[in-house]
Amino acid sequence: MKIFTEFKEFAMRGNVIDMSVGVIIGTTFAKIVQSFVDDVLMPPFGLLFGKVDFSNLYINLTSNHYSTLSEAREAGVPTINYGMFLNHAIHFLIVAFVLFLFVRQVNRIRRPSGDPLDHMKQKICPFCFSNIPFKATKCPNCTSELTIDESSESRKTAKITIKKRTG
Repeated sequence: MKIFTEFKEFAMRGNVIDMSVGVIIGTTFAKIVQSFVDDVLMPPFGLLFGKVDFSNLYINLTSNHYSTLSEAREAGVPTINYGMFLNHAIHFLIVAFVLFLFVRQVNRIRRPSGDPLDHMKQKICPFCFSNIPFKATKCPNCTSELTIDESSESRKTAKITIKKRTG
């Protein structure tokens, strides 16, 4: 009975349920894309290339002649179905492009606004020389008001010279 309890815990985890919902939506989406490629996209391409049905394009590997791919399949003839390959390649490109757009939008939503390291940046108070947050307008140590003046001396780096003690 312990194995059933463990399986129940595994199956009821959030990520397993999310993944199963994703697989179901993905298979449904694949059928929609397949229909889009076969029924909407490929007929105009076939018309453009001289009323050619891409799914019926094949190379017969025998000397016998068959007018359609289905006739060749019924006869059990080995064929290279490059028309079906073209349909599947276009199907793959559409799915890959839609997934790219989806991941791009998710990354755009998840991307933090501003600099994620702003809370870690520090500056030196020009009055008490202690480290304070970069966006601070008042020093928490000496309570001095800090001005945001780019040309002031407080923004420039100070040169520190350390002399070696002799004797």
